Amino acid sequence: MYYIKYHQRVLYIDIDIHHGDGVEEAFYTTDRVMTVSFHKYGEYFPGTGDLKDVGAEKGKYYAVNFPLRDGVDDESYEMIFKPVMAKVMEVYRPSAVVLQCGADSLAGDRLGCFNLSLKGHAECVDFIRRYNLPLLLLGGGGYTIRNVARCWTYFPSPLLHPELPYNDYFEYYGPDFKLHISPTNMTNQNTPEYLNKIKARLFENLRLIPHAPSVPMQSIPEDMIQDPEPTEDDPDERIPQHVQDKMIARDEDLSDSEDEGDGRRNESVEGASRVPYPRSHLPSPPVLWSRHTARRARLRLPRRRLVRLS
Repeated sequence: MYYIKYHQRVLYIDIDIHHGDGVEEAFYTTDRVMTVSFHKYGEYFPGTGDLKDVGAEKGKYYAVNFPLRDGVDDESYEMIFKPVMAKVMEVYRPSAVVLQCGADSLAGDRLGCFNLSLKGHAECVDFIRRYNLPLLLLGGGGYTIRNVARCWTYFPSPLLHPELPYNDYFEYYGPDFKLHISPTNMTNQNTPEYLNKIKARLFENLRLIPHAPSVPMQSIPEDMIQDPEPTEDDPDERIPQHVQDKMIARDEDLSDSEDEGDGRRNESVEGASRVPYPRSHLPSPPVLWSRHTARRARLRLPRRRLVRLS
């Protein structure tokens, strides 16, 4: 949301093993944000991200989903990621990119079922970085903690030496004590025929969207709304909470309301003076107001007995 205030088109890429359903749903009907997700699909959480999920209304074809099967390795992932992202960059021409780099797509993840190495995972980041666009990297899933640590150690500097320096957590990285993760012998169920079929379908969808959709001129909203300062001329004006907490009142300003009955108005309780609240101006020192006192004074509501605490 912050990016689209300053950039005409924002590209969101998700290489987490789970489908990026939340971001896709948030921008499902707009062309200001294109979402691209490479994820495991089929009896797997969250169960969304079908190839046919392409967006709706103005955002039709701006949701790109590449459903994958178990065991995808570096070679297969590179085979689909680079061509698809190159086509997206060519057609959509984003002015900023958000890349979610969930580590649960790495080999050996407790919940994941992909077979990517650190190099294969980081190659996706490096490929997007070469476009020299404003890039925001986000973390994501990752359920084998030592692999998550490896992942975020490797990303900032792909040229790091594969040997890990000794540290307090060195034993967590056994038995090889290396930075990189070795792929397993998991069977890759993503055949070249399947990947090429999905890729061709996505290219066809991308062909249907206009080249670099334009955005009408509009003023940039402020980053935050400033609370107006209270004025003494209008006591019914809403007073911000942080101002209420700083308000102070005199002893004689603490009084019962006229409609509380029983002749209690203006009587003293444990030495507290009771007079009507002056409506023409805000009270002055020396007793701190409570939050509820300020609110009742502002709304002119009946109040319970208020006792001055010494």
